[in-house]
Amino acid sequence: MLGTGLGTEHLSAIGLSQQILRVLSLTEREPLRKLRDVTVYELMTISGVGLAKACTIVAAIELGKRAFCQQPTTLTVVDDPGIAAEILSHDLMWESQEQFAVLFLDIKHRYLAKKIISVGTQTETLAHPREIFREALQHRAVRILVAHNHPSGALEPSSEDIDLTRQLLQSAQIMGIPILDHLILGEGRFVSLRQTTTLWSEFMQE
Repeated sequence: MLGTGLGTEHLSAIGLSQQILRVLSLTEREPLRKLRDVTVYELMTISGVGLAKACTIVAAIELGKRAFCQQPTTLTVVDDPGIAAEILSHDLMWESQEQFAVLFLDIKHRYLAKKIISVGTQTETLAHPREIFREALQHRAVRILVAHNHPSGALEPSSEDIDLTRQLLQSAQIMGIPILDHLILGEGRFVSLRQTTTLWSEFMQE
């Protein structure tokens, strides 16, 4: 039970948010992570938070997530990992399960489309080069960028991440569709494997 015995009728928005985080900290070591996925029913267990207020809070959280997401167009040039991370943020950044996504680009690195290729568990996801490059051909992509999320927020690539990236880069050389980067996203941050590993010097893409 999350009730604290404190009323919220006269609290400001800031005061209410502080109380919610304080209560969530009782059940979660990192309350912001819990807030990301909090439900209406969980919020209603807090003293003074009824259905209407709980629905408003959940809606505000969702809008907050979307506010950080760039809405790409066919004129968006993806020439920096930060731009790619913004485009993929809503799909990957705050998810509780690992997901693997691909950005499809034209020869000038302009955005064509994006797609979630696979959804895994809370700790792992699976992606196969065959699926990725089949989608690239269907979208007539000349360049692609791959990404997945770490729900834990720990962005250090696993040995499986490195092995998959190596396999994808080798496949990209055969297919003639360069992979510009592999991003790992989570908890509002991202890491570029192209910038932090030597894989792209081992398997030149373009």
